[in-house]
Amino acid sequence: MIIDFHAHCFPDAIAPKALAPMQNLTGITPCYDGTASGLSEKMKADGIDFSVVCNIATNAHQLAKVNSFAIDINDFSQTLIALGSAHPDSEILEDELQRLIDHDIRGIKIHPEYMPYYIDDPEWDRVFSLCEEMGIFVLSHTGFDLVSPDKTASTPDRVAKVLDRHPNLTFIGAHMGGNRFYPQVLEYLCGRPNLYLDTAIMSRLDKNNLYVSRIIESHGVDRILFGTDAPWSEPKNEVAFIKSLGLGKENEEKIFHLNAEGLLFR
Repeated sequence: MIIDFHAHCFPDAIAPKALAPMQNLTGITPCYDGTASGLSEKMKADGIDFSVVCNIATNAHQLAKVNSFAIDINDFSQTLIALGSAHPDSEILEDELQRLIDHDIRGIKIHPEYMPYYIDDPEWDRVFSLCEEMGIFVLSHTGFDLVSPDKTASTPDRVAKVLDRHPNLTFIGAHMGGNRFYPQVLEYLCGRPNLYLDTAIMSRLDKNNLYVSRIIESHGVDRILFGTDAPWSEPKNEVAFIKSLGLGKENEEKIFHLNAEGLLFR
């Protein structure tokens, strides 16, 4: 079994508009059309059994709509598992998190680069405290992102401060805990409890697998989650990248699905 813990899709009506700016910015051609059906077809073609759909609310007014889309996916799809989102400025934050729980959504996705706050700014503390109390895990973009080349809002040292303040928070750092900040990941994050790292888009971002292997060894294979960042990387390429690391079948099974099952199906 393979669970992709980091994929994206959008409502059919806005998928083309959602993909176009990122394609123009990155020069990457999406590997499907950005819709839920397109993701499902790509999963089937590339041997992915389940995909975790990451939704983000880039402003407080979007939150209820973004979470409604996540709920629709989670309620009706057999192979897509949706995450909700949160925004520090939302006046309905607690109600929205409870609504996610009521629909068996166990986690949220955030992307601080799209928001006015760094991840360790105090504005986020209400979000993280509620997630601690309610047993909701947080998957966050970490490290460099082309959407904000002059502002990296979630560097490993900043994530470490969040984890110090919220020791009971289950946190997942996308892109191995910090895209382009791998030495800092080793210094500040590896070995921390309640912290998972996902491998999203590593076949593109780190073709030299030295740091990925070192981070997995240092942090522990039990807290590594397979991810693709589809449609921005071909799932089959990400699968091949993990297999190229020479981790052995037992460790590959942990990364491809066993670790994810512990978070999604507990």
